[in-house]
Amino acid sequence: MNKSKTRKSAVKRYKQTANKNFIRKKAFKGHLLQKKSSSRKRRLCSTITVGNTEKLTVKKFFNN
Repeated sequence: MNKSKTRKSAVKRYKQTANKNFIRKKAFKGHLLQKKSSSRKRRLCSTITVGNTEKLTVKKFFNN
């Protein structure tokens, strides 16, 4: 059986914490920023933990 490889796209988008959770950046901060308010842009800069539904999928990508 072949070794399963880590998805490199997932490594770039998610980071694994010490207690096996994943953190990610928020979306909608790439472009079209002129019409977004400062407070909205500030909120979008923060990182959040991945929810339980997405966590199983991301875990498969990381292959730990």
